[in-house]
Amino acid sequence: MTTTTAATAVPLTDRSAYTRAVEQALAASAAYYGDGETALDDASYDALARGIAAYELAHPGHVRADSPTGKVGGGVAPVGEVAHTVAMLSLDNVFDAEGLVKWDASLARRIDHPVEGGYAVEPKLDGAALAARYRDGRLVQLVGRGNGTQGEDLSHAIGSIAGLPAEVPGGVTVEVRGEVLLTREQFERANEIRAAHGAKPFSNPRNGTAGTLRAKDRPYTIETTFFAYGAVELDGGGFLTGAGHEAVMDQVAALGVQTTSATEIGLRVYATLTEAQARVEEIQRLRPGLPFGIDGVVVKANAHAEQQAAGSGTRHPHWAVAYKLPPVEARTRLLAVEWNVGRTGHIAPRAVLEPVEVDGSTVTYATLHNPAFIRNTGLKVGDTVVLYKAGDIIPRVEAPMVALRTGEETDIVLPEACPGCGGDIDTSGERWECAGGASGGCGRLPSLRYAVGRDQLDIDGLGVTYLEALVEAGLVDDVADLFFLTREQLAEATGSDKRADSLLDRLAKAKEQPLNRVFCALGVVRTGRTLSREIARHFGTMDAIRAATPDELTEVNKLPGANAPKIAAHIAALGPVIDKLVEAGVNMTEPGTGDADGTGSKPLAGEAVVVTGGMHGPLAGRNRNEMNELIERAGGTASGSVSKKTTILVAGEGAGSKLAKAEQLGTRVLTEDEFAALVAEYLS
Repeated sequence: MTTTTAATAVPLTDRSAYTRAVEQALAASAAYYGDGETALDDASYDALARGIAAYELAHPGHVRADSPTGKVGGGVAPVGEVAHTVAMLSLDNVFDAEGLVKWDASLARRIDHPVEGGYAVEPKLDGAALAARYRDGRLVQLVGRGNGTQGEDLSHAIGSIAGLPAEVPGGVTVEVRGEVLLTREQFERANEIRAAHGAKPFSNPRNGTAGTLRAKDRPYTIETTFFAYGAVELDGGGFLTGAGHEAVMDQVAALGVQTTSATEIGLRVYATLTEAQARVEEIQRLRPGLPFGIDGVVVKANAHAEQQAAGSGTRHPHWAVAYKLPPVEARTRLLAVEWNVGRTGHIAPRAVLEPVEVDGSTVTYATLHNPAFIRNTGLKVGDTVVLYKAGDIIPRVEAPMVALRTGEETDIVLPEACPGCGGDIDTSGERWECAGGASGGCGRLPSLRYAVGRDQLDIDGLGVTYLEALVEAGLVDDVADLFFLTREQLAEATGSDKRADSLLDRLAKAKEQPLNRVFCALGVVRTGRTLSREIARHFGTMDAIRAATPDELTEVNKLPGANAPKIAAHIAALGPVIDKLVEAGVNMTEPGTGDADGTGSKPLAGEAVVVTGGMHGPLAGRNRNEMNELIERAGGTASGSVSKKTTILVAGEGAGSKLAKAEQLGTRVLTEDEFAALVAEYLS
């Protein structure tokens, strides 16, 4: 088994250190349950709490009465006056595979036999626990966890939580329990709304959720999202008839209430603990791509009979446990801001950070999104910031921790001229751009490197060193110039006749690339591989693309209407480059478009296809863009997510949540070999 570890316990060497730790933990909890602005991230709080518990175990005579150890909400959660129908407890934690095995052994002792009804595995969502009470089919009350016995009435939030319908069918009376959270998208929108109303930004989604739930009489509304992970009877309603957790969640989902089954991870039941542990490790790999935060995985006995036999303690149920994952958030200090120019002339701020360990690596740089983010959050140099990182995703700063300011912070100076070429800046949008665009001196080399890349013209061997030499020699100013280079010019730039011959051969092949790749190589603003394919498929020829108005561009699938004017303007500005490409003999049509191409007779005609997992055999070596191209050549429509519209899922090695969702929806699932056989004539 693979072992995953969370933050290690904070070592407490004496009673004074213990006292300080307790007070720090209490203050952090009180802030979290107050306005949501705690100075400790979740992993840091966990490490502090583990240190407190370890010290108390070694020194039982020193335990403070107000210690947060073992108390729901650290003992400071707002209690309120609403009694829970059944105690609403928190979960005990394990931090590695060994801890999970020990929990399972303890569970087996309590029920007098190994678990027989399976282990339910679902995400541990990073938000706030909530009980939603439906009476006669209407949502009438929302109650926070509080101290587990009594909770705070949060009914003022009814109507602002996605996933909790105001009414459910059948006049049902039941209490649904789950987690409220801010998705990444909702978090960003929330901070935009708060900035517009002069309120300070939330430091992270978890804290923002707590503050939002408790807020009353705001002049604005912030939407949150609910996922149910349990249900209990209310007023003897008798609605819950399922024999296990999975069955009850199916009942709840049938009411239209969103459950953990609706997440990208889903809810699965496994016969053995080994399978459950393997799923934990799989979820950890899926974590970077989730649209919301998770800080662990919940493993529980699925059968209600075994849950009842195991029972609960005063703080935690014995039949469920939270397997905490390594933290992907950390606090650090913003030391400076750098400004860089991308291939399309996009001017991007980059945070220079005090080095911090997060998600298994040391982070010193992170994205700051755009100037609008800096302005809306009020970020300053010297601020303590919340940093988010998961897997291979570029780390990003989420928000400053305003409460920790010392007064020594300084404003971030926004550039008045392009940092690449010194020219004017287009500040009309949230993302600033060099007014010269990719054609300016600052964007020339990045745009050329992009154009020759594998997913564009695929001119292998034409690396940055050779491109620099060609640009410095005045031979190449744009991508079209590459196709007019002579053998002698290439030999001089690369220092080799053999390399020159190889590049001439690659350039000749590049002329035959489909229109979508040629268009993508132009580096049109607000476009990329996916949108380039959609534009090429929609119009069929470069002439049609060039003639398209902004209104006509908005008809392209996946093209945001707000971006159409900028895209049209950039295409027009690239007219001389496109004319040179035509003169060079570069292909300007998209194969497989129009009735004359027989699209309707192709094997994937009318199919919406999603590919997940690693590809082998005839499909080996193809990246996601190349798989999408293959699908579209065969007449299908490629998509990145499974939905009711998906008709085929191609499942490769390591297929995870997308496969589970496809099976749940009854979507046709093909293996790599089955799909390769279906599109065999298009594999070359």
